[in-house]
Amino acid sequence: MLFSREYVGYLAREITKKLISGEFIETKDVPAVTGKVNAALMDELSLEDRINDEVRVILEAYSDEMQRTGANYQEMFRKVKSELVRKYKAVL
Repeated sequence: MLFSREYVGYLAREITKKLISGEFIETKDVPAVTGKVNAALMDELSLEDRINDEVRVILEAYSDEMQRTGANYQEMFRKVKSELVRKYKAVL
C-alpha cells in the first residue's frame, strides 16, 4: 500500500471532521463514522495490492510455460495486471 496505516487513520479523522463541519453529514457517534471512513479508505487503497497478489498467482500457474517460451516476467506482470484492472474497472 502506498500510505502507512497511521496516515490513513489521520486522513479518515480529517475527512470525518470536514464532512461534519461542512454539514455534509450529521452524527452523534464520530468515532464510528471515522472507523467506517477508515475502513473504506483502507479497502480502496489496498486494491492495487490485492490485484498484484492475484497477478502473482496467475503467473505462478503459468511459470513453466513462461520459462519454455522465454517470456519476460515483468512484461507479463504488466499485461496481466492491466487486464485485471480493466476487468475490475479499477482506477490506479
